Amino acid sequence: MTDIDATTCPNIMAIRDGIPALSRDIHGKPLIYLDNAATTPRPQAVLDTVLTYESQFPANVHRGVHTLSGEATHAYEDARRRIAAFFGGGELVFTRGTTEAINLVAGSWGETNLGAGDEVLISALEHHANIVPWQLLCARRGCVLRVADVDDAGELHLDTVIDAMTDRTRLLAMTGVSNALGTVTPIAELCATAKARGITTLVDGAQMVPHMPVDITAIGCDFFVFSGHKMYAPTGIGGLLSSGAQLEAMPPWQGGGDMIRSVSFADSTWNDVPWKFEAGTPNVGGTIGLGGAVDWLSGIGMDTIANRETALLADMVTRLKSIDRVQLVGTPSHRAGAISFVIDGMHPADVGAMLDRHSIAIRAGHHCAQPILERLGYSATARIAPAFFNTEAELEATEAAIRRIIDVFG
Repeated sequence: MTDIDATTCPNIMAIRDGIPALSRDIHGKPLIYLDNAATTPRPQAVLDTVLTYESQFPANVHRGVHTLSGEATHAYEDARRRIAAFFGGGELVFTRGTTEAINLVAGSWGETNLGAGDEVLISALEHHANIVPWQLLCARRGCVLRVADVDDAGELHLDTVIDAMTDRTRLLAMTGVSNALGTVTPIAELCATAKARGITTLVDGAQMVPHMPVDITAIGCDFFVFSGHKMYAPTGIGGLLSSGAQLEAMPPWQGGGDMIRSVSFADSTWNDVPWKFEAGTPNVGGTIGLGGAVDWLSGIGMDTIANRETALLADMVTRLKSIDRVQLVGTPSHRAGAISFVIDGMHPADVGAMLDRHSIAIRAGHHCAQPILERLGYSATARIAPAFFNTEAELEATEAAIRRIIDVFG
């Protein structure tokens, strides 16, 4: 096999040394972390940015005149600027993550722009976070939720989505990458097609952002949502990217401090975008940590990350295909971030638990994407989700562990 480590990232061991969790031993063996589609481990560089805030200027933002508050506000807003630039621009509203960002769009834009008989179009690949908010909105507003199907390989085709569009389609809300199968969707083409028909678009970018360069201008969507913990930042931080004009036209979603300009008992007026959508004390440390994460990723290079992960995924797919009784679930032509599989006669949860005894961390279950697994005939799968910091030796050890599990327990 090609030496993936030497050809795709010669300094990979130095990068790994900067991620503290990877130095742990689990059950007496070095940790092999392959659960990156669920959450990514935090580099020391990111942890240091959070610690600096928490230890040196642990103040609230925007409201104080003292030095610590000024330092916190500067770090917070400078992180906003760098994060937005990382994605190609746009107004950035901070949220707790992808789920809250989608709920914000549903609760503000959706409540204002959708009515009885209007249609929201999603795909069969969606995470529950891009299904349930639209179901709740449709129940409130009398809208219709429509679903564009995938083929048996788990591939989403542009023609299928076009066929699912009608003259009542008002919103296209689709993922850029499936968290369950790793399917990369033709999201820019989908957005362009929708835009030509006057359809508003939302892209769930949670599984895109750690694996490939993302430019929301090139994608052409109206709303782009993401989570920080998928891209080496702390949990509880993420965002919604959109145009200022789009956000200005939307009413506030939550009320409280910092989203207001003035308050009286008779009436209130709203702050400017993006603060209009940021009620209450924000996750200052998480935001600064997210800024540190985009700096760290930029230093490595998203093209380098994408190329390396493509090689790692291809290598792992080849290894899994070579094992008797292993069945891949979903075989998309373009994959990022995740591989789902089952072992004949074994429950995925048992596979995950036994791999843990080998110090290999994977995910087992429905991955908060029950509809796509049911579409392909499964209730649960095991999911291997490598990241660029994983090594060829770790994939070799994972293959050996799966073979041993089958031999001993199968």
